[in-house]
Amino acid sequence: MKLESLLQYLSEYLRLEEFPDYPLAINGLQVEGPDRVTSICVAVDASEAVINEAARRGADLLIVHHGLFWDGRHRVTGPRYRKLHALITKGLALFSAHLPLDAHSEVGNCAVLARGLGLDRLERFGSYAGEEIGWWGFLDAEREAFRETIAAMVDGPVKLIPGGPDQINRVAVVTGGAASMISEAADAGIDALVTGEGAHHTFHEAMELGVNAYYAGHYATETWGVKALAAHIEERFEIPWEFIDAPTGL
Repeated sequence: MKLESLLQYLSEYLRLEEFPDYPLAINGLQVEGPDRVTSICVAVDASEAVINEAARRGADLLIVHHGLFWDGRHRVTGPRYRKLHALITKGLALFSAHLPLDAHSEVGNCAVLARGLGLDRLERFGSYAGEEIGWWGFLDAEREAFRETIAAMVDGPVKLIPGGPDQINRVAVVTGGAASMISEAADAGIDALVTGEGAHHTFHEAMELGVNAYYAGHYATETWGVKALAAHIEERFEIPWEFIDAPTGL
């Protein structure tokens, strides 16, 4: 398939042009590659290790959630030089989708994780610049048992801040670093917020506002979108894909 055609489809499918994001996210194509795509690798982060592994596997396109340019620097030196050099010399295109992929109703991190956790009657939750990023739904579960359910889903440890009720009925899911939405969850009558990580002060915020906060890892909560997107591409365009697992433990 032509790279240009695939990029156009992804831009429309993920609403890249109209969806708000952080200024340095730079959604879409970040580094050009070959004219045609016959194989894809996907990963959470465009790290040097991930890029080298995608090149080793012979991929034409690497799709990531977190792209290259978060620091805003313009000098092509050190790790940035090495990453760009590997992408260009190996003929590997790089595509990034941040908040548009978090929020997508079909292949988004939040939607896939919420469905996997068994939430029922999903509705939108968690606003950023006028767009809803996450989801909330109903679930009948005991607080500690739900922590174990999340841990099994992400295959890793989950930190629980037990600020809310012992019996959970209304759960919100916003992947990554969305502990800043604890207050919004409390205002919406949410019993529990599932996210990746939170700052120190969010412990007291959760306890004082009456919300159970589950921190399941930034990386662990954001593997779902790229994999779901790649599966969608394979189903629609018959392009094979591989996931490169490079956990940070954070």
